[in-house]
Amino acid sequence: MCGIVGIVATSEVAPALYDGLTVLQHRGQDAAGIATAVGTNLRVHKGNGLVRDVFDAKSMALLEGRVGIAHCRYPTAGSEGSDEAQPFYVNSPYGIALAHNGNLINTDALRREVFEEDRRNINTESDSEVLLNVFAHELDRERTLSPEAAFKAIEGVNRRAKGGYAAVATVLGLGLVAFRDAHGIRPLVLGRRQTETGTEYAVASESVALDILGFEHLRDVEPGEGIVITARGELHHRACAEPGTHAPCIFEYVYFARPDSMIENISVHKARMRMGVTLGEKILRDRPDHDIDVVIPIPDTSRDSAMEIAGVLGVKYREGFIKNRYVGRTFIMPGQGERAKSVRRKLNPIPLEFRNRVVLLVDDSIVRGTTSRQIVQMARDAGAKKVYLASAAPPVRHPNIYGIDMPSVDELVAHGRSEQEIQELLGCDWLIYQDLADLETAVAGHKFPGKVFDSSCFSGEYVTGIEPGYFERLQQLRSDEAKRKRRVAT
Repeated sequence: MCGIVGIVATSEVAPALYDGLTVLQHRGQDAAGIATAVGTNLRVHKGNGLVRDVFDAKSMALLEGRVGIAHCRYPTAGSEGSDEAQPFYVNSPYGIALAHNGNLINTDALRREVFEEDRRNINTESDSEVLLNVFAHELDRERTLSPEAAFKAIEGVNRRAKGGYAAVATVLGLGLVAFRDAHGIRPLVLGRRQTETGTEYAVASESVALDILGFEHLRDVEPGEGIVITARGELHHRACAEPGTHAPCIFEYVYFARPDSMIENISVHKARMRMGVTLGEKILRDRPDHDIDVVIPIPDTSRDSAMEIAGVLGVKYREGFIKNRYVGRTFIMPGQGERAKSVRRKLNPIPLEFRNRVVLLVDDSIVRGTTSRQIVQMARDAGAKKVYLASAAPPVRHPNIYGIDMPSVDELVAHGRSEQEIQELLGCDWLIYQDLADLETAVAGHKFPGKVFDSSCFSGEYVTGIEPGYFERLQQLRSDEAKRKRRVAT
């Protein structure tokens, strides 16, 4: 999962791109980069680390131009070195820089095609660089530079690339290009603002970036749609793929997106509140005579759900953990060892809220289980009589292959285990999971009944289909052990 921003403005865009990245920092803390177009030159600065660490006054001064893109990286495909930081760029044709959120599931085949047929070289293990070269080749075939040529190139990308992706690119001599996969798995929104000097446009992974930058949220980019915004600020858009099942990623609502974002016209905040209502109702069905004294969220993402659960159950809601704001999100730490060490650095309990109480801890989801196990023990050490654990999402039993780091089934605590076995492994007195049907209903709300989502990490049903042997290859590439070996090798 990554964050992307693209802006066409009537003044220098680098400061706005920087601000947009800081708002999307929750989507990736591994690396960051900005590319701008000025005249016939691409200016690129990128590196490992948080946005604030990658850029300084000197690097920002070099990023001239009124068209630009930005990226913050969370590693799923590829290695973890500085070479993987985005945007990537190629000199031919014209000069193109591209940033990508998501994951291609036919990267190996595309890499061979790009080398053997397109006669282009890929320098990294990143599927984003593959995507860039596919787009560059398809644009080069058009032998002209125009919005129409860009749409034709996006059509070519959509025919060849398979997976979940949202991308922004700057093309010298044209402007900004953005596109989204045919199923709309990865999010992308379009915004506009009026200034004294003209109309400006932006695209971003989440609407909160548009809000902070003062852009009006126009709409989501449609699945398979291409967007071209010329350097003069002219907006063009067109469907660039055959219509397919529209299936936005439900894990955006569960965990990744900020609560103040709108995705597919659904408030993330409201979706999480509805998750709490449905989960609270399940608790009452299963244990109408429950002995819960207090509901405590595991900060931050579960707060909306936990407050609603407390309301449904008629018990107290309390903040029982203090979070260190200077430690990143443990889910997107690059290795299991780093995730485990970060839990104690990140959270500290308030014993007063636990002592001699039956506590219901609420988390947004339980993926690997390591964090949950440590937090349950923290609650016991703080004096809780009993510790119950509720997950606002169903058991994560399958890999997510569209851009979220759940690749190896061996790392998923729920894979191949019953809920009773998971409960024993996590050390809690009672474990409650959300039902998948309730989760999908909660996210859709009353405005979008029956809406389809990509819920593959819960259901094992993949909207793109999967080729034989894919999961085995993926586990070899992206398990924590494979990542550890790559870090040692570099």
